[in-house]
Amino acid sequence: MKRSRSLVLSLVAALAATLGAAWVALPAYAAGATASFVKTADWGSGWEGKYTITNGGSSTVNGWSLAFDLPSGTTLGSYWDALLSSSGQRHTFTNRSWNGAIAPGASVSFGFLASGSGSPSGCQLNGASCGGGTPPTTTPPPTTPPPTTPPPTTPPPTDPPTGGLPKHLLTGYWHNFDNPAVELRLRDVPAEYDLVAVAFAEATATPGALTFGVDPGLAASLGGYTDADFTADVRTLHSRGKRVILSVGGETGRVTVNNAASAAAFADTAAALIARYGFDGIDIDLENGLNPTYMAQALRALRATVGSSLIIAMAPQTIDMQNPAGGYFKLALDIKDILTVVNTQYYNSGAMLGCDQNAAYGQGTVNFIVALACIQLEAGLRPDQVGLGLPAGAGAAGGGIVAPSVVNAALDCLARGTNCGSFRPPRTYPGIRGAMTWSVNWDVSNGNGFANTVGPHLDTLP
Repeated sequence: MKRSRSLVLSLVAALAATLGAAWVALPAYAAGATASFVKTADWGSGWEGKYTITNGGSSTVNGWSLAFDLPSGTTLGSYWDALLSSSGQRHTFTNRSWNGAIAPGASVSFGFLASGSGSPSGCQLNGASCGGGTPPTTTPPPTTPPPTTPPPTTPPPTDPPTGGLPKHLLTGYWHNFDNPAVELRLRDVPAEYDLVAVAFAEATATPGALTFGVDPGLAASLGGYTDADFTADVRTLHSRGKRVILSVGGETGRVTVNNAASAAAFADTAAALIARYGFDGIDIDLENGLNPTYMAQALRALRATVGSSLIIAMAPQTIDMQNPAGGYFKLALDIKDILTVVNTQYYNSGAMLGCDQNAAYGQGTVNFIVALACIQLEAGLRPDQVGLGLPAGAGAAGGGIVAPSVVNAALDCLARGTNCGSFRPPRTYPGIRGAMTWSVNWDVSNGNGFANTVGPHLDTLP
């Protein structure tokens, strides 16, 4: 194929030289923008798709519109990083405000979920074939450039790729143990929290296997709280539009997934706990070693069992997200197609380098949060997969505690380019996912300042 294409290009060049300017003035679609499609996941009854648009031309593409057909019986679900309008089985995705401009040699992508076994066909990008070439005669090219932000005929989605979560979300950890913070029944988690991570699942004697139950010490402090009470509370939070996930790890967590057998045990036992208690997903918060290869295997197996609605979150320490080749960072990138959010813990860290690699930023500042979040945003994670993890006031951490207003300033800096400190990121990230706090219990102990300040602010982000 490569030799044949070279021959065609040679003939084109020869014809151009022979025919002169009249020939070369024709649109060079093959050298312009093209689009490729891949199914990033397939679970039989549905699949997750991704289109990548690449600008192979010499000038910037300003705005794009990609249309395709799905066969009867195949329907679209959630989508992200694009706007959608549909007419029957013809679906047209157009750029969002932040990804309409594609520089020469650059690429952007968008994704979606679909039910059914079919695949896209008849793909057109800005009126031309997605693979390059002139538009078909039945659909002439537009006489005006496509708009950079065309009005959708259906409302833009509020849901991320999986999980039924809002575009910007507040995550909080709920203690399944007794400590100096206020003890709470799950149903008493404040309403500002969109995603509640239950801390924690425990290891068993079988490597990789998980177990969970209401902690006896917590039950005693609450005057009685059973597994049945907890399960009913999960349903209560669901009725309020909230999601509940099971967190694995913590400072003393000893869950190990380092071979195929332990990966299978993790997936099987996690699926059983999700089914038993009604959890919406899993959170990886291992602070004592993580094998990205086998944890990725475990999480993919779990998703294959539970389905595309599975929420997959992570809460790595700051040091774990400094280098894309490191364990946690590598895991996040390896499962980017099924990952919901990474809420890095921007505390208990000391001073660390940011994405500029020019200075060490001290924890507890806007500069620290923004410069370190920038590493993930510039190294491959989508903005909707990046959250900011901060402690909820006194008692919640040994260092890096900030006022909730500082969290809001960091969100503004990343999303809008406003309220920054001396460090400014190379671009803005309007899709930044939100914030996480350790913990709901400590926040309640400290007067709910984190939830009441950060939660409403997330609703104001673009």
